[in-house]
Amino acid sequence: MQFLSRFSPYTLGLLRIFTALTFISHGTQKLLGFPAAPSWGMPAMLSLPWTAGLLEIVGGALVLVGFLTRPAAFVLSGMMAVAYWMAHGSQGFYPLLNGGEAAMLFCFIFLYIATAGPGAFAIESRRG
Repeated sequence: MQFLSRFSPYTLGLLRIFTALTFISHGTQKLLGFPAAPSWGMPAMLSLPWTAGLLEIVGGALVLVGFLTRPAAFVLSGMMAVAYWMAHGSQGFYPLLNGGEAAMLFCFIFLYIATAGPGAFAIESRRG
């Protein structure tokens, strides 16, 4: 299956784009109430959920377009590791049981993107 390796930059680019779009939607939910307002209500400005929403939108947008991808993905990976342990890890070990599957997946996907780079379709690929 060696022939598939030539598609690696493209699949990495698609992983980056679709992960970022999904991640941004978590931020828009927190800060803009779109596509639906969070069940706990809108966060107060400068609170931890508000800061997380801002990072999700801004960091997600940087990863989406592929600009400053590695540092943005690294910060988002760390944010999701902290979010996992603060919100989910205290409720049990298994992500399936503590509701932390998305946080764990975002953490490791962003860590992968931080180490592998943006892949295809990135602004960084267009620059010299």
